Formats: sequence, structure tokens, C-alpha cells
Amino acid sequence: MSEVTLQAETGRVTGTRPSRRLRRRGKVPAILYGQGAEAVSIAVSARDLRNALTTDAGINVLINLVVEEETHTSLARQLQRHPTRGDIIHLDFVKISLTDQVDSVVSVDLIGDPAAIREMGGIIETVTNMVNVRTLVTSIPESIPVDISGLGVGDSSRVSDLPLLEGVEYLDDPDLPIVVVHLPAAVLAEEEEALEGEAAEGEAPADAEGADGAEA
Repeated sequence: MSEVTLQAETGRVTGTRPSRRLRRRGKVPAILYGQGAEAVSIAVSARDLRNALTTDAGINVLINLVVEEETHTSLARQLQRHPTRGDIIHLDFVKISLTDQVDSVVSVDLIGDPAAIREMGGIIETVTNMVNVRTLVTSIPESIPVDISGLGVGDSSRVSDLPLLEGVEYLDDPDLPIVVVHLPAAVLAEEEEALEGEAAEGEAPADAEGADGAEA
């Protein structure tokens, strides 16, 4: 599992205005808590935090948070982002033990060559690109592979189809679809028009017979 070290500052003043001043200085206000300890208000470098959370592990990276020369093993949680810029404006650091089981959100990774889908002109719709898992801190997967090579039009891949990974428990509804395959709307419209045309052609002789009978 990926690990990073992050330096934290203590003694920050809480409140909206002090937090804004911190952000103008390139800092992100945060809280450190967990394992029965009292919550501590801290601040971290926005640049260092961004670098820490852009490893392959993403939000699940193990963070060695240095606070006043003491290092705390932690995970970043409850990220709050700016509504337009998307940058992190506040977050929690949760102290953990390497023997703890934690709930995490992990991305799915589509793999395989969907040749059958391409041949039929199908579209792969990703319903969700994240799944919830429970596992040991040291066993959080960087992503969950979803094999789409055997899918065809009308097929889907669900949580129940995800691979069994040692020590990983999926928390989502087993029937939750990950991806579904369907035809484009234009193709469906063409098929419907073709069916309507065939139906109209099949009804024409019956109408003609009815008309002849009426004239007799």
C-alpha cells in the first residue's frame, strides 16, 4: 500500500475568517482525531496534500502525519471541496492502526477487449465507477478490475460479478450494476421504424380485403 509523509501545523484558530486566511497562505485547515484521542485542529500545506492524494492509492493512501514531532498513521476522510474550483478546503485525518479494518471507497478499472460490443455497435455505460469495501488498512486495493471482454448488448456487470479479493468485503448491494451495455438511441429508433414499417406492410392486405367487402 502507498504511504506518504505529511507535515502538520498545530495551534490554528478555528472559524470561517481564520480558515480563509489560512487558505490564502496555501494551507488547508483540518482536524486530527481517532483511537480515543481528543480532536486536534491542524493545518497542512495545500500543495503537499494535493501531492499526497494523487498517488495510485488516491484517497486511500496511508498518511504518516507529523504533528509536533510525533507521527500518526492516518487516512484522509470527509474531504470538503470548493464548489467551483474543486480544491480541498477542509478535511479530517483519522488515526488508525495497521491492524484496523476500515471502510473505503475504491475505483473500478474496466479491463478486456469488448470486441462483441463494438461489432454490434453497442455502448458501454458506466453506472458507477466506485465501490465501497471493508478491509485491513494495509490491504485496501488501488482499484477493482471489471472484465468487460465477455459482455454483449443487453448484458451488465454487477457488484456480485466483481472478483473475489482476499480480505476484501464488498459493502454495496450485490445487484448494483457497475456497467451496462445497450444500443445507441439512433440505432434503436431505426429498429423501431423498421418494425413499424413491417407491421404496416403486413396490415395492408387485410385493409384492402375489408374495403372490397364493403363495396360488395
